[in-house]
Amino acid sequence: MFLTRTEYDRGVNTFSPEGRLFQVEYAIEAIKLGSTAIGIKTKEGVVLAVEKRITSPLLEPSSVEKIMEIDEHIGCAMSGLIADARTLVEHARVETQNHRFSYGEPMTVESTTQALCDLALRFGEGDEESMSRPFGVSLLIAGHDEHGPSLYYTDPSGTFWQCNAKAIGSGSEGADSSLQEQYNKVSLLVLCAFLQVVSHGQIRQLEKLIMPR
Repeated sequence: MFLTRTEYDRGVNTFSPEGRLFQVEYAIEAIKLGSTAIGIKTKEGVVLAVEKRITSPLLEPSSVEKIMEIDEHIGCAMSGLIADARTLVEHARVETQNHRFSYGEPMTVESTTQALCDLALRFGEGDEESMSRPFGVSLLIAGHDEHGPSLYYTDPSGTFWQCNAKAIGSGSEGADSSLQEQYNKVSLLVLCAFLQVVSHGQIRQLEKLIMPR
């Protein structure tokens, strides 16, 4: 008996004959509808910036939070479902505090990202402790530790990469192209490229985080 496309869609742990997990792909598509977020790593630190979409004049702009603190040396920017991002960030906050309490030192940025992605992988069926779907959010995690400034990018599959610069969200394609053309590890040139990307997108509301080394 063969499964139909619809049945592959419903199964979060079921691969299609082409080796695809459709639920993960749908989560990635949801991120492409979200606000544009940009992260840039320099020798001096990391810069995060996110477009704040104010969909109604009745909405209080300060209530739209797209950049969150995980620990005193780590922050993140998100694109996608805010509720999903809050769940992941709360998990990462607990992990960093447990590590600090147990070992008397801050958790590295990479280990924090790994702990966050471990939770993102726990979607499934037939397990009461598993989530029913992948998280529909992508994060840019920025921080500094003994290895220096770091910038990581995560996606709904639980995969993460270390980046020098990265854009996510609805404007990510154009922003990534601009960053690839203009990125340079000299901080002044990075800032100029960053400002040009932001102004090109005509972002009126902007939330930003600068984490110096």
